[in-house]
Amino acid sequence: MGGIVFVVNLAERPDLLEPALALGDIGAEFMQHDQIGALTRARRLAVRWPEYFLVVLDGDVPVARAVSVPLVFPDTERAELPDQGWDGIIIWAIEDALDERPPTCVAALDVQVTSDRRGEGIAAEALTFLRQSVRERGLSRLVIPVRPTTKDQLPSLPMEQFLDRRRPDGSSADPWVRAHERLGGQFVKVAPFSMTIVGSLAQWQSWTGSSLDEGANVVEGALVPVLASTELDVGVYVEPNVWMEHAVGQPEAPDGGS
Repeated sequence: MGGIVFVVNLAERPDLLEPALALGDIGAEFMQHDQIGALTRARRLAVRWPEYFLVVLDGDVPVARAVSVPLVFPDTERAELPDQGWDGIIIWAIEDALDERPPTCVAALDVQVTSDRRGEGIAAEALTFLRQSVRERGLSRLVIPVRPTTKDQLPSLPMEQFLDRRRPDGSSADPWVRAHERLGGQFVKVAPFSMTIVGSLAQWQSWTGSSLDEGANVVEGALVPVLASTELDVGVYVEPNVWMEHAVGQPEAPDGGS
């Protein structure tokens, strides 16, 4: 990875906001129309929690970002990570911010690598920096609603069966899940309703460039089929993700001890 030597957050380097946002967005166009996610677009997260918005630099050029939110987990009302995954964890973070509750956990929402540097292991490096950042803040838990990068190739396969697919060495067949496993991430459970996107048939056509038929529709970039009703004029996409948890250890003492 050449000159990648450090990471900064936007509280330290607010001038990196626009270059970090220019790295792109995750997923196809329709992914930008999740109403819960609209509450926390990357720019809004950068303003509210700049210290949790990390930028990976090659020299002084941003090549990746790792965006997370602080929240309380677990507690008496949150014994398990939400089945609603990405959407659910955003709601928890917003609730805790409004209630001014001190965080006990960090949830990663977005790890993005610039398009011309993908495949170089930078995403895994960003995860490593994220784990270090969580530890430095005195927190010991990092949770991530992982979106497997190859699930869209098998949209009709249930997520549980997809996760059973393994390479000869026993590691996950999916490269993004495998990257988490190699860094010590532990599978928690499938989040069956991680993101829900609803739109009219006309909206779906504008988002995807093709029309939806009655029933289940395979859409490019979707992890599962989009369900459509021509009578109701609605298309519904309910995306499953995979909850992974990283134990990040305790912060180092000032003298470098443990």
